[in-house]
Amino acid sequence: MIDYPSPNFSERRGEATPSLIVIHYTAMASCAEARARLCAPEHEVSAHWLISETGEAEALVPEAARAWHAGAGAWAGIGDVNSASIGIELANTGSQPFSEPQMAALEELLRAIMARWGIGPTGVIAHSDMAPARKGDPGARFDWRRLALMGLSVWPEAAGDASRSLADSLDAIGYPAAPEAARLAAFRLRFRPMAQGPETAEDRACADAVATLMQAAEARV
Repeated sequence: MIDYPSPNFSERRGEATPSLIVIHYTAMASCAEARARLCAPEHEVSAHWLISETGEAEALVPEAARAWHAGAGAWAGIGDVNSASIGIELANTGSQPFSEPQMAALEELLRAIMARWGIGPTGVIAHSDMAPARKGDPGARFDWRRLALMGLSVWPEAAGDASRSLADSLDAIGYPAAPEAARLAAFRLRFRPMAQGPETAEDRACADAVATLMQAAEARV
């Protein structure tokens, strides 16, 4: 791990401690270019961690501080996501696969962060989850099931109840208020990346299964 201190942070508001981890991609041509932006005072943007294409984990902001990565949005009733989260940026243009060294480094970092702050698998989310009308990262190429198999996220292995409304399930999962088309698109990016077109029974069954997983995990805490 390498330190590249960014000046772009503040104190967490309301004595908040991290309960979420938000995963992003940088959407920039290289890790060096992304690092320069995340550490430039004039841009007023940062993350706690940046992971290069070759798997180097770079510490930019102390985890106890409030990095400026999430922007407008919400998750599970949390409005100030920056104060409640740790942000991890993956160096990726958004149109390329995530490399094996990068994914392995992410897994190692997630385990450590989750242990340090007592964050469970349900607290690991996509930027697109908390800002469905605004963001699309880490996108359809990101392997959420891989993380879930290691206990680092959640993934449904069986269909749920397709008779439950999609809106009810998305509310229960934690998705914020947004146009339903945007919420469906964000949900699909995370859990059904190949799906297209209008809402289907498969969307409803998958969303119900995810909601059930989330509720069961939270009940065990």
